Amino acid sequence: MIAEVISIGDEITSGQRLDTNSQWISQQLGDLGINVAFHTTVTDSLQANQDVFQIALQRADVCVSTGGLGPTADDLTRHAIANTLGVGLYRDEASLAHIRDLFARRNRQMPPTNEIQADFPEGSHPIANANGSAPGIDIEIGQGDRIAYLMAFPGVPAELKEMFLEFGKPRLEKILGKARKFIVHKPIRCFGIGESDLESRLPDLIKRGRDPQVGITASFATITLRITAEGKTESECWQKISETETIIRESLGEIVFGENDDELQDVIYRELLAREKTLALAEIGTGGLLSHLFSRIDPKGQVFAGGWIARNRETINTLTENDASAELGVVDLAEKTKKTMGTDFAIAIGGFPANEKEPLGIAIATPAETIWVKRTFGGHPSLLLPRAAKQGMNELRLWLRQNN
Repeated sequence: MIAEVISIGDEITSGQRLDTNSQWISQQLGDLGINVAFHTTVTDSLQANQDVFQIALQRADVCVSTGGLGPTADDLTRHAIANTLGVGLYRDEASLAHIRDLFARRNRQMPPTNEIQADFPEGSHPIANANGSAPGIDIEIGQGDRIAYLMAFPGVPAELKEMFLEFGKPRLEKILGKARKFIVHKPIRCFGIGESDLESRLPDLIKRGRDPQVGITASFATITLRITAEGKTESECWQKISETETIIRESLGEIVFGENDDELQDVIYRELLAREKTLALAEIGTGGLLSHLFSRIDPKGQVFAGGWIARNRETINTLTENDASAELGVVDLAEKTKKTMGTDFAIAIGGFPANEKEPLGIAIATPAETIWVKRTFGGHPSLLLPRAAKQGMNELRLWLRQNN
């Protein structure tokens, strides 16, 4: 069974509002074992809405729409569904009584236009909305030798979520019955090489049609391998995932740093906390980004003790005997930061060189030694800071991995 999620509204197609409803609905459908194959966003146009519903009902078993159920002239969902199916509208008196009661309880006069919210396509049933004036629409539609299920909800996120959890989800569970399957996802987080290089180390794992499926995405130099398994039971899915995860970890080794929502700072924080060790930072090239990341995950200061942030080499060079953009300067900066802050570890990241072909210096001061590494960063300027920050964290992660 596959699904299509439809978001209706000029505010979404124009980019004025972010469509978070589709993301949430897709997650809920996935939990039911329903594959979401399509996301469609459509403007407040009757003809455009009719076209979207017609296409969706032809290619999806389950269609869930949000928006367009209000009382104004641009709320066209009920009319679009009725026109698509070639039926009229009927007025549901129970829904109308609820809407009137809602206004009365709020000491407000109900405008006559709100009556239209009690109109439904013939053959459909209302979905109760306890906290709003826009009931949803539920209808089964015969499509040749198959049935398509259409549910329309209001676009207000709080109302949508409550209505879907109270009505939509139980309804779909009943429809699926014993045929329900499970879909389980597990993200594996990687850092250290590019997307194409990583894929070359995983022969055939990314191939479409594989079970389980492995997808690959990259964001600010972090690569996520998303393992998706389908099965009759959750345990069957997890067994498939476990086998593929083992292949990934054996193939990539230290490139894998975490799973699920892990970021590099999470991994380092957990490791240093377990060892009862502390960390200080000295940042030029990253402008305080590392300090921000560690402050967020360590509000009590159990691991992150603080450090220095400078906007140029000259400011921070006063702490060192050498230029902080060169090897001796970055090493000196890391060691003095560690000593001054009284921590077990320190990361120092030098300033970006004028020429992008020149390397950025990174030093890691540990209880046993100070490591200096140099990395060249290219690409869009907006990527330089997060890449440099992640590279500094990754060098510390690798040292911790090798020195258990």
